[in-house]
Amino acid sequence: MSQPDRRAIWGWSLYDWANSAFATTVMAGFFPVFFKQFWSTGLDPTLSTARLAVANSLAGLVIALLAPFLGAMADHGSAKKKFLLGFALLGMAGTMSLSLVGQGLWPAAVMLFVLASVGFSGGNIFYDALLPQVASKRQVDRVSALGFALGYLGGGLLFALNVLMTRQPAWFGLPDAAAAVKVSFLTVGIWWGLFTVPLLLWVREPSASRPASPFRLIRAGYSQVLSTLRELRHFRTIFLFLLAYWLYIDGVYTVIRMAVDYGLSLGLASGDLILALLLTQFVGFPAALAFGFLGTRIGTRRAIFLALGVYLGVTLWASLMRTSLEFFGLAVTIGLVQGGIQAMSRAYYVKLIPRERAAEFFGFYNMVGKFAAIIGPLFIGGVGLTFRALGYSSSLSARFGVASIVLLFIAGGWLLSRVRETGG
Repeated sequence: MSQPDRRAIWGWSLYDWANSAFATTVMAGFFPVFFKQFWSTGLDPTLSTARLAVANSLAGLVIALLAPFLGAMADHGSAKKKFLLGFALLGMAGTMSLSLVGQGLWPAAVMLFVLASVGFSGGNIFYDALLPQVASKRQVDRVSALGFALGYLGGGLLFALNVLMTRQPAWFGLPDAAAAVKVSFLTVGIWWGLFTVPLLLWVREPSASRPASPFRLIRAGYSQVLSTLRELRHFRTIFLFLLAYWLYIDGVYTVIRMAVDYGLSLGLASGDLILALLLTQFVGFPAALAFGFLGTRIGTRRAIFLALGVYLGVTLWASLMRTSLEFFGLAVTIGLVQGGIQAMSRAYYVKLIPRERAAEFFGFYNMVGKFAAIIGPLFIGGVGLTFRALGYSSSLSARFGVASIVLLFIAGGWLLSRVRETGG
């Protein structure tokens, strides 16, 4: 492999190192805890869980509606890097602004979290779409896994620093843990921006045949989306895979976004939950790399099935969990497959789609993922509120909500079994 090719792969992969700080410190770690204990102080845990679910679903809905159009526009204008930078800046600004939100101001926290999440997810559309340009079909499993592995390592390192800040705020000249959490939001924005630079410098994007005006891009994107929607019924393999992915990634994203909130609803200590998430990051780093090699050995689709089986068992275990020690066990188990199922799904999709229309098709891929992120959290929140209204306790209502995720993994796995890569 030539030096420019290696630099492009590392530059692309380091963006996962950059923006995974948001996924770990904010989305999975501090935001759910801070939302329940600081911004929603004094509320019934079931109600704060429902509000957090709405925040996640609102962010998913916005990006789901925009994703296909953004992808098609970027393909026409050869502007993947520009769109990625724009959304990354939105994510950084929203994240850093969370440090300014005072106690009890949950609507402001929701608004900024939605903006930051849209920036995070929107940037990933164009990040994913650049994968076919930096990796050949033979390399795609390993390069996709490298990105997720670096994401776990980079996100985990900053998360470890942030956790230390909250545990020992005086070491950093901070008055208390709440101030440390707010400073952590600032560090995420800085980290995200710093490690986005290698992608901007080292990943090359083919120039458009002719410059296009914003109006022309919007019109071309709209026309292309309509055309792709008409064509999708002829792309049976892609259509089936997207349906399967929609269902099983719903369960995966729900686990990522709601795990800490679920643990708090069961009465587990927030410090233990945060440490368990940190453990997930460092288990996830070698595990994601291992899935890259596993995909080339046993096949990408079989690797996805393996991860789905683990998630099925984890969900059933979580619905019966009672102690922090069990939560640590769940964290390790999830760390073994979380990056793997994401990396293998992305790599498998690359093998199915037309490479010259990558951003457009990844727009639909991300749209499906974000619509899943709408249904999953609302499912947990809705089931929890329903059983709470029937007179069940908060903890038992939360258990029913988590148990219902099993159906998503089963349905997604069955549909994936119907996908035939050679029939695309």
